[in-house]
Amino acid sequence: MDIRALSIEGAFVVTPRQFPDDRGVFLESFRGDRLAEHLGHRPDVVQTNVSVSSRGTVRGIHFADVPPGQGKYVTALTGSLVDYVVDIRVGSPTFGQWEAVLLDTVDRRAVWLSEGLGHAFCALEDGTTAMYLCSAAYNPTGEHGIHPLDPAVGLELPEGVTPLLSPKDSEAPTLAEAAGQGLLPTWEACRAHAEELARRSR
Repeated sequence: MDIRALSIEGAFVVTPRQFPDDRGVFLESFRGDRLAEHLGHRPDVVQTNVSVSSRGTVRGIHFADVPPGQGKYVTALTGSLVDYVVDIRVGSPTFGQWEAVLLDTVDRRAVWLSEGLGHAFCALEDGTTAMYLCSAAYNPTGEHGIHPLDPAVGLELPEGVTPLLSPKDSEAPTLAEAAGQGLLPTWEACRAHAEELARRSR
């Protein structure tokens, strides 16, 4: 398993080693101990989510209050998607920047997003099934969103895709509006939370 840091601190792309034979393929899709080597603590998987999406579906940009936040480990079980990590942490040196990773059933990569980062994806095929391992349970009062088509964020969607958004995502504020409303996590709070998780794991 190869774990590589993205340019946004707290985000990693994980590429598993696959073992194919005439029966199919086997792989380790998640290793909390290996992630701990990079995070400084072992992620506590509290909830798993599964979404099935048609081509063009855009989910996000979603994030949660910190603390406790919600770290996510995302992979594609069927189909393919472009996964977006967005730095929405006020004061971060990469605030407003994003990275995209292709998740599919060929390389079977996954993405880890630490607490405080924004997450979105765009499905490339009908029936794309994404699975999320989450470090905290869903908390409706602490969950927020940013409009995924906010031009100030500038997510680059795949060519030929017509975005399909939920009513909730289409009505979400822009990054600037979310900042003005005090919804965004701060760089300081996210780093303090990460340090506390590392302290607890010692």
